[in-house]
Amino acid sequence: MKHPPKAMRTRRQFGIELLQLGLTATTWSASHPGRTSEPGMTVWSIGCYTRPFDAHDLRTALDGIAEAGFRHCGIMTAKGKSWVVITADTPPEEAAQVGAEIRQRGLRCLSVYGDYAVKPVVAENIRALRRLIEHCTACGSPDLLLGGVTEDSLQTPYYDAIREVCDFATGRGVRLTIKPHGGHIATGPQCRQKIEQVSHGNFRLWYDPGNILYYSDGSRDPVEDAATVNGLVVGMSAKDFRPPKDVMVTPGQGQVDFARVFARLQQGGFNGGPVMVETVAPGDLKQIVAEARKARVFLEALVRGESAAGSSPLR
Repeated sequence: MKHPPKAMRTRRQFGIELLQLGLTATTWSASHPGRTSEPGMTVWSIGCYTRPFDAHDLRTALDGIAEAGFRHCGIMTAKGKSWVVITADTPPEEAAQVGAEIRQRGLRCLSVYGDYAVKPVVAENIRALRRLIEHCTACGSPDLLLGGVTEDSLQTPYYDAIREVCDFATGRGVRLTIKPHGGHIATGPQCRQKIEQVSHGNFRLWYDPGNILYYSDGSRDPVEDAATVNGLVVGMSAKDFRPPKDVMVTPGQGQVDFARVFARLQQGGFNGGPVMVETVAPGDLKQIVAEARKARVFLEALVRGESAAGSSPLR
């Protein structure tokens, strides 16, 4: 890629280049100083959201993630003035402080779950999304994870706003994603329909096998569902499930067959990227750290097995 002179490169050009280079090369070089990504090589980045620690404040959550041996984090929920850490109402200086807290612990943010009050007016949703995108930039996150909207009357203004901000997000080096989250996006086919409705390459799917089971009351197999999202998946919440309706389960301890889910997602093109622990078995802080560590070891072993078969190296 031919770059304009450094002084002439705009923020938008820089953001586009970040997305074109992708997360892979950055994660590989960060974990292997002095080495560069080999041609065609992809990398799994194992991380943990703050959600398992959300009985505690953000600093304690980040401390727990680091103590559990993770080098990547995701910002989701924590004890504070709002349960969701980053919302459209979060002041910019607070978002910047979140980024500082992440860096102080030697962590790298891979995902921010952003929340806002969806309005019937597209312009209002656009303003909220732009604020969330700027907050992602402040946190150092290359991804803004969205949870969809339940009300029928808000479907069009919600997804129209996403379409309108995709280019803005690209210019900031931020990708937009949704995950299976019930309602209109409870399954792979429903998520595909919404992504195709937006029809922009910067809006993709963050897969969640535990939610596929949760929102179907255990009746929909995420291995089969994963076959419906070929070409869409760029990240994953490694969430497990136990019947009748429990996702507070450490990955590898429940009903999700992660090896088969991963294999099916790889067939569909998800051959590297963020894999984030979102939930673990409940307990006190010491127990949560232990469960998060157990989840990390489980996922690392899973990915190592795929590497041995000629797939992707572990980050």
